[in-house]
Amino acid sequence: MSKPKGGNRYPLYVFTLMMNRWRTAVFTLGLALIGLAWVLRSLAWDAWRWQLSAGLGAAIACVGIAMRLLNKSAYVQPFPNHLKLATPFLRLNISYKRFVRTSVSSMGEIFPRKSLPNSLEEIVEPIARMSAVVVEAKSLPMSQGALRFFLSPLFFKDKKTPNLVILVEDWMRFSAEMDSLRHGGGDAPSVSHRRDISILSKLPKK
Repeated sequence: MSKPKGGNRYPLYVFTLMMNRWRTAVFTLGLALIGLAWVLRSLAWDAWRWQLSAGLGAAIACVGIAMRLLNKSAYVQPFPNHLKLATPFLRLNISYKRFVRTSVSSMGEIFPRKSLPNSLEEIVEPIARMSAVVVEAKSLPMSQGALRFFLSPLFFKDKKTPNLVILVEDWMRFSAEMDSLRHGGGDAPSVSHRRDISILSKLPKK
């Protein structure tokens, strides 16, 4: 029996943003430890000291390289009966039966600046005007507490509800494709908006 054909893969922007944010710092730290190992060796310190620094530095530098290679590996992909959310460490299939509705809002509206800790405020600021698809669900296949080990807090609208925030660059195409597959490939139903930003909606009706 053939597997149901899925739609396009849409990179998860928040995951890519976080990877790009940390990969340079991690790689630089690895190189710094390797440099420290060279200094310790030149000063004739105990071999185990510089070898430990060199090994740790090499491992951290490899993590930085891996982050570079994996920054596009997280994506969301619609299927006829479920939505797939994938990261290097997580594969989550969310049945459409769990969906209540979908809506679209800007990241700044979903995550008001005053409600964010400083660490997240710096991340949200450059993407505050980007539109995200909010999936309001009855439940998720995993508890939010477990999912937070794999996903940024910016994937969750709040701590109390199982509502996912999906930020992709082409949210209109993603939303239309998901709705089309979800409803059997027919006309994609309209997605509710908090503000009308569709060019098509401004055209005169015949």
